[in-house]
Amino acid sequence: MSVTTDASRGRLIIPGLGRLYSSLHDGAETLLRVIAGGFLTIHGSQKITDPFGAAEMVEGLGFYPGAFWSLLLSCTEFFGGIFIAIGLLTRPAAFAGMFVLLVTVWFHWVTVGQGFSGSEKSLLWAAILLFFVIRGGNRHSVDARIGKAF
Repeated sequence: MSVTTDASRGRLIIPGLGRLYSSLHDGAETLLRVIAGGFLTIHGSQKITDPFGAAEMVEGLGFYPGAFWSLLLSCTEFFGGIFIAIGLLTRPAAFAGMFVLLVTVWFHWVTVGQGFSGSEKSLLWAAILLFFVIRGGNRHSVDARIGKAF
């Protein structure tokens, strides 16, 4: 799928850049997916070593039983991050990660009272994952290799 069409190239200030933008489109999208998934995996690696360690924290947010939600949080961040990075079940993994991030937005903004300044990183990451919920993994993903996407 070409993002830069002949019509949109005509609207570029430097029309010759249209080809460059088109050639970099899939690579940039793939790089963003790999980085987002990798960072989510790194963040989750701290939790996966003690998957029930966040039980008290998640119960404090109203998620009961804490042991179940703590395990789900750990797996979502760690394994979901891996899935996003490689592009396997990209949309459901990104949706689950986005949900986790929106809970952190609520926690920082409302529960802790930090407002936007405390939630800004989570909002940015949730927006990035929303992009992959909508777009999927692109042609450089396991989903594309197996010819199936959610």
